[in-house]
Amino acid sequence: MKSVPAPDNSGEKTNLLGLDRQAMEDYFRSIGDKPFRAVQLLQWIHQRGIADFDRMSNLSKSLRAYLSEHCEIRPPSVILAQQAGDGVRKWVLQVDANNRIETVFIPEEGRGTLCISSQVGCALDCSFCSTARQGFNRNLSADEIIGQLWVAQRELSEERRITNVVLMGMGEPLLNFANVVAATQLMMDDFAYGLSKRRVTLSTSGIVPALDRLAEVSDVSLAVSLHAPDDALRNELVPINQKYPIKELLAACKRYIGKEGRRKVTIEYVLLEGVNDSPAQARALAKLLANVPSKVNLIPFNPFPVSRYRRSSPESIARFSEILQSAGLITTTRKTRGVGIDAACGQLVGRVNDKSRRHIRLQAQL
Repeated sequence: MKSVPAPDNSGEKTNLLGLDRQAMEDYFRSIGDKPFRAVQLLQWIHQRGIADFDRMSNLSKSLRAYLSEHCEIRPPSVILAQQAGDGVRKWVLQVDANNRIETVFIPEEGRGTLCISSQVGCALDCSFCSTARQGFNRNLSADEIIGQLWVAQRELSEERRITNVVLMGMGEPLLNFANVVAATQLMMDDFAYGLSKRRVTLSTSGIVPALDRLAEVSDVSLAVSLHAPDDALRNELVPINQKYPIKELLAACKRYIGKEGRRKVTIEYVLLEGVNDSPAQARALAKLLANVPSKVNLIPFNPFPVSRYRRSSPESIARFSEILQSAGLITTTRKTRGVGIDAACGQLVGRVNDKSRRHIRLQAQL
């Protein structure tokens, strides 16, 4: 991370929420203080959820006064909080005057998973995803990404602890590389949230160059949105496949998990009736993944307005799963949660001030 300069005289305060340990150390050096202050700030902000510098009792009075004048801890604002009958909670968060994002908490026996967003909208235009219908506005900053975890942790009771974080909300994480890496570093920092690399998962549609870069700087768990066993169909469902086809993507996955003995990659596969759910396609998928250390997560499609797809029948899903398991692939079927509040996979929309011409903008980022 680059050093963070001392605040200027513009009157704009530095938001410390999104600074990882290195960036926080750089900040304190820039104001002539000791870098060990970074650990103290991380613990106050992320472990204790404190946003008031005056409450940070192990900092000197003069430092607290300086931070109060020049800095802030400013998370996204909660606009709406909803809870489904199955315990799933969703927050609509305001990130600027024109844009909102959505964050979802999914409680399960012995664990609690927070699904967070990395962009306002999404530029990839996957045909089965409601977020894609909203268009794309901008990347989220590191403080807006980690701020979702900060907010959720304060909103939840002690018995509903966040044990896992998945970057599977709005946006493509690898198109917001630097901010996502900074935020995930905070998630795994022992002086911040202390989540293990097995409990932080980044889901990507397959930005191959960025995936190779990620392998050099991070060891978060990896999930890949595949959704088809061949390029022709994946080109239709996940248009980025036209630039980075399946063979290139799976090779990058093998490179990623080959570094330092990482775990299996999770292959995400949304099942669409009559589109990608036939026994022949299950066998093709099994063959495709035969030499890729992977496990498959089958996801029943979650409908949204104007979608042209339908969810596969329970019988088709069970048959698809059986074929994969018979081929030796670890296969799970995701339980649909939070549908009643539009919090299920593929349903997150927020509010996006679309800057349109999505594909031109995407090409500029790649």
